[in-house]
Amino acid sequence: MRHRRKTIKLGRKAEHRNLMLANQVCSLIEHNRIKTTLAKAKAVRPFAERMVTLGKRGDLHARRLAFAYLRQDGAVRKLFAEVAPRAATRQGGYCRIVKLGPRQSDSAPMAFIEWVDQPVTPESRLATAETADKNKGK
Repeated sequence: MRHRRKTIKLGRKAEHRNLMLANQVCSLIEHNRIKTTLAKAKAVRPFAERMVTLGKRGDLHARRLAFAYLRQDGAVRKLFAEVAPRAATRQGGYCRIVKLGPRQSDSAPMAFIEWVDQPVTPESRLATAETADKNKGK
């Protein structure tokens, strides 16, 4: 049984998983929105929100903790300079997951993960409408 086991393993060893999730968080910081599988998006969200919390603290120790996890200087700079100040008034819930349809090649469920303070683009609005239409038919 998986009671109280929070780690989503994603079929990878711990080192590979940690580096992949850190890379996804860096991509989210850089591009403000990434398209990935639903399982990866759900695994990335806690780490991304933790990084924003560190960015909101803004002190040197928080910056060093963020760099220890992300390992990319440009991502840490952008996190502390742009992303965290936008979320300064929020208490939490900095990320949004927008479900898309299945991927054509292997039918893996796809999703966008993006910052909540970003405006919803017509593309993601269209994707949510398509998903809602598919779910109505079931």
